[in-house]
Amino acid sequence: MIKKILIALIAVAVIGFLAWGFRPAPVLVDTEQVTRGTLAVTIEEEGRTRVIDRYEVSAPITAQARRIRLEVGDEVRLGDVLVTLDAPPSPALDPRTLQEARARLAAAEAALETARADVRALAAQALYAREEHERLRELAERQLVSRSTVDRAAADADQSEALLRSARFRVQTAIGQRDAARAALAHADAEDPEATGILELRSPVSGRVLRRHFESARVVHPGDPILEIGDPDRLEVAVDVLSSDAVRIESGMRVLFERWGDVQELEGRVRRVEPTGFTKISALGVEEQRVWVIADITSDPAYWTRLGDNYRVNARFFIWEEADVLRVPTSALFRHDGDWGVFRVHDDRAQLVRVEIGRRGAIHTQVLDGLEDGDEVIVHPDRDVEDGVRLRFRGR
Repeated sequence: MIKKILIALIAVAVIGFLAWGFRPAPVLVDTEQVTRGTLAVTIEEEGRTRVIDRYEVSAPITAQARRIRLEVGDEVRLGDVLVTLDAPPSPALDPRTLQEARARLAAAEAALETARADVRALAAQALYAREEHERLRELAERQLVSRSTVDRAAADADQSEALLRSARFRVQTAIGQRDAARAALAHADAEDPEATGILELRSPVSGRVLRRHFESARVVHPGDPILEIGDPDRLEVAVDVLSSDAVRIESGMRVLFERWGDVQELEGRVRRVEPTGFTKISALGVEEQRVWVIADITSDPAYWTRLGDNYRVNARFFIWEEADVLRVPTSALFRHDGDWGVFRVHDDRAQLVRVEIGRRGAIHTQVLDGLEDGDEVIVHPDRDVEDGVRLRFRGR
């Protein structure tokens, strides 16, 4: 009898060891918690800085340009002599050329009057935008309008100020063009007692030399570029984005500029989304439709004085942003029977849970239903993870 009991116990032990040996091994997984916090949906693209208002000094007539002494980066002031042109040895002074010079002078004077009228109109618009912003800000303090309405009014006021500054810059440019046309007429008119055969091209604005097209003395013809002048302290950022992303970007939208050479991120606002696109071949040889998005840097200029024209920056556009959102790691989500699902950790086992999601970000996704704050979910689940499988946790 005792012998039979021992044999039975041995058989049960063998069966138990076999069952223990052949049971599925726990699956090694990585986990993260479901948390509450800020969630942002963003678009990231590479952009370039550029001077907002630039002026290209070109030759108004055929002449001999003297050697240019200015270097790229040199500061110039309004009215400074940029380059001196000497009359060619045998200038052709025919009546038609003289009439064309007079017509260019008349056109330049008309353009100057148009630019001045634009300044007056934009000054009135900027004044109205500032007063509207102040009025809405007072209403917001009494909680009569939303904060977003005040932000839009502030963006409109900033845009109006920027347009006014550009219009004033165009006035200075028009003055320079008028003076160049007037000087060209004096240079070509043999009957003008003030004609000396020497023409000095002066700077139409105060700024810095951005580009020098040549240095040594040479013959120039009408329209040949000589120098490019601009103010590098007034920069904008041009970013080309996919057309499918551009339709989600709006004027006044918040932008962060990163990886521009400093750990300090720069704040910005979208000023304009251009209405036309262009075709660009990507590094992988894929043909893409892209759209230019123009944004202003709103951070204190003291933080980005080292930025210059055509510098690279990384732009992150905030399509949607909200605080105190229940969020799950995006890498934990997968499609299951037409819905979204995750594997939640319950008693060291994987539990398949259907979830309803909202906004999707690069790192986190908004959870509307199915999970609670503090739940632990499996990230990057592989094919070995199934509902009910035992788990082993990396790092524990």
